Amino acid sequence: MQKFIAIDIGAETGRVIVGDVSKMEIIYRFPNSLVRVKGSIFWDILGIFNEIKKGLKKAFKKYSAQIVSIGIDTWGVDYALLDNDGDILGNPYHYRDKRTDNIMEVVFNIIPKKEIFTETGIQFMQLNTIYQLYSFAKKKPQIFENARYFLTIPDLLNYWLTGIIKNEYSITTTTQLYNPIKKDWSTKILNKLGFKRGLFGEIIMPGTKIGKLLPAIALEIGADSEVVIIAPACHDTGSAVAAVPIEDNANYAYISSGTWSLLGIETPEPIINEMSFKYNFTNEGSADGGFRFLKNVTGFWIIQECKKFWDEKVKSYSYDELTEMALKYGSANFRIDPDDSRFLKPGLIDDNMPDRVKVYCQETGQKVPETPAEIVRGVIESLADKYTETIKMIEEITGKSTKEIYIIGGGSRNGLLCQIVANATGLPVFAGPVEATAIGNLMIQAKSMGQIKSIVEGRKIIRRSFDIKKYLSEE
Repeated sequence: MQKFIAIDIGAETGRVIVGDVSKMEIIYRFPNSLVRVKGSIFWDILGIFNEIKKGLKKAFKKYSAQIVSIGIDTWGVDYALLDNDGDILGNPYHYRDKRTDNIMEVVFNIIPKKEIFTETGIQFMQLNTIYQLYSFAKKKPQIFENARYFLTIPDLLNYWLTGIIKNEYSITTTTQLYNPIKKDWSTKILNKLGFKRGLFGEIIMPGTKIGKLLPAIALEIGADSEVVIIAPACHDTGSAVAAVPIEDNANYAYISSGTWSLLGIETPEPIINEMSFKYNFTNEGSADGGFRFLKNVTGFWIIQECKKFWDEKVKSYSYDELTEMALKYGSANFRIDPDDSRFLKPGLIDDNMPDRVKVYCQETGQKVPETPAEIVRGVIESLADKYTETIKMIEEITGKSTKEIYIIGGGSRNGLLCQIVANATGLPVFAGPVEATAIGNLMIQAKSMGQIKSIVEGRKIIRRSFDIKKYLSEE
């Protein structure tokens, strides 16, 4: 039986996974953390590539004869610039870096906000590539002038494995530089912001075979040189949503739950109108070439950052312990807006996330939470409220009522969150698969290699093969 490798890299960890549509095995895990240098924050991209090769070496040692392809997915919006020789120009910045503070307003003075949305259909967030790149072009003009190629993070890693430069569709759409109607880079935006069109290369669809491993890489990791790199949906949410285990096409919403919560629906065409602009929704590319109409909501990031602080200053808790404590605590007496800008940046010892939650409650005249149990419970309930509000917006925009919710990714493991969402929305919640991103990645490779015929078929196999829990409203 053919096997595929999914390399799935999130904001906290990376994994190298071997499997097919019905089963998977995590071969290697590695931490992925930001690096602070001179007040800026970056990704350790060479370290990430090194860890990928370590994982691939282990995978090929165990399954060398069966592995036929490799697919990479990562978070969106971040990028690297290459020079004429294909060498990287500087370290890729982390999307939470402060260089985009107040840049959106500067860009809106050049291109009105409404025009950007009409042109791209993408939600406005200061971390979007458009604002990162504009900030970089203004602050580092000499480096920007010498740039020859623009690549998102997974496109860069694919290039390092194959020597071939391509831009994958789903990750390209996250840049806010892509026109979903023309199905190409937005020349209007590129021209107005002074970005050279030549920087932005050919866009390929999910499932495209990019090319074979470079001989030197194949030798280093002990792989057959015939192994191909396939672009799954290189945006991790695109791969995750491909794995939503729906049984039929009832009106469903999905929540890809991790550091971020990506909540939305699937649609063959982008939804770009007054209401989607007003409610700040986004149209990102999906694995079938259509669109994920969704909203980026801050997810477990706030709890992750609280945990980091507590681990260092209070006590080391596991996520399961924190959830158990929150469950026993009962309903919290406060709510936060998880998308408030104060929660965007990483916490520091003297400006930590638990204190930011407390200050928010103080400023909004609410009871100030004291314990980790209370804070975690309040954040989870705030997330559920945000999801409920977002689903109502989707129903208003589309004129269709949502019948069920699928929570996929790491957050689907959190029974407390799933139950509170079922209670808050009054809808049945299906939770799982936990490893949706990797499974979707493997499934798109399986389709590309002819093991399955369609995403619909793949989803049926996923429903049968992985643990999916159902939660009904208790209220």
